[in-house]
Amino acid sequence: MQTLAKTDLAVSDVCFGGNVFGWTADQEQSFALINRFMELGGNFIDTADVYSSWKEGNHGGESETVIGNWFKSTNKRDQVVIATKVAMLETRKGLSSKNIVLACEDSLRRLQTDHIDIYYAHSDDLETPLEETLEGFNQLVVSGKVRYIAASNYTFDRLGEALSISKANGFASYIALQNRYSLVAREPYESDGAKSVQEYGISGLPYSTLGSGFLSGKYQPNTQVASARAEGVSNNYVNEPNFELLKRLEEIANRHSVSNTAVALAWLRNQPGVTVPLASGRTIEQLDALMQQVSLTSEECSFIAG
Repeated sequence: MQTLAKTDLAVSDVCFGGNVFGWTADQEQSFALINRFMELGGNFIDTADVYSSWKEGNHGGESETVIGNWFKSTNKRDQVVIATKVAMLETRKGLSSKNIVLACEDSLRRLQTDHIDIYYAHSDDLETPLEETLEGFNQLVVSGKVRYIAASNYTFDRLGEALSISKANGFASYIALQNRYSLVAREPYESDGAKSVQEYGISGLPYSTLGSGFLSGKYQPNTQVASARAEGVSNNYVNEPNFELLKRLEEIANRHSVSNTAVALAWLRNQPGVTVPLASGRTIEQLDALMQQVSLTSEECSFIAG
């Protein structure tokens, strides 16, 4: 466990991504995943109001609903640090003050809780003044419906501007940054996101840390993978340099007798600007793999990165 900067939130070394709940994992499977995550020492779960609106027949809010039903059935809300997000759901789009407040009410109802631990701006909204966005978030913090706010998909400059506005107005400030970062997608995080985390003294909680499953090693040359993410993986990550990276990753994983997934996450934890990586899995086996603990030397990290 570690405490996130500028908060009193003690969180596990992995944040479990709830994008699979209500998408590739139904409610029964999702409950099993959450239970196993807790058994293995996890307590930090991430979701968003937009999850999983992209699935046929869904409208958004499915992941939050599953988590809320789990809270109700187990009475373990106080054992979980829950993060959710606003801005990308089509029916609650953007970061106007009014939308933020209404979206929060929707999320609280689906999650069946009276507060959200970390409420993210899911993406920057260039059409809404930052002052208005932050005033809306501040309302929620003052009311006790949100404990802390954070930013996702923000650049260094925009995040700095937001923090300055919060300070000048006495508003709640963003305490974390959640941008894309993995061994197969290192920029712009290494040149922009990590700088944000270090210079602003906030936590780095990157997403897509396994390259949509590519770094697990299940994608190999001339093989077909049955996965809802397979097409995106093929378009973004399937190439010869990344297959060479997988070989190096597997070599280190074999040396430590752990999964590729565990090594990929351990590599991230060794990088500047990373506090806790976010990762998800749709099966217990995948979850067990990402929860394995391994310590890497700086030489091993350099070897993996190539």
